[in-house]
Amino acid sequence: MIKHIVSFKLKGSEAQRLELSRQFKAALEALPAQIEVLQSIEVGINENPSETWDIVLTAIVATMDDVAVYAKHPAHVAAAAIIAEHKECRACVDYSF
Repeated sequence: MIKHIVSFKLKGSEAQRLELSRQFKAALEALPAQIEVLQSIEVGINENPSETWDIVLTAIVATMDDVAVYAKHPAHVAAAAIIAEHKECRACVDYSF
């Protein structure tokens, strides 16, 4: 099993970043019903004002090949487009568990 964990830092005002995070979260949470290899996804919006990252996701798939399938799936690409122009930074870790 693979955990795919990604954090995003967005550009814009606090209100803009929060609205984008909410839209992105909703789109991501709909993905398990659309992408067969995606076993689960958990999405959190940062609530700590002393931290600078806005949103994090943890997805679970069976293999690293499935991470690639998930990444290229049209539903995932559409979800990622929500924040594409507003993404300041992205950090990712994939690991077996």
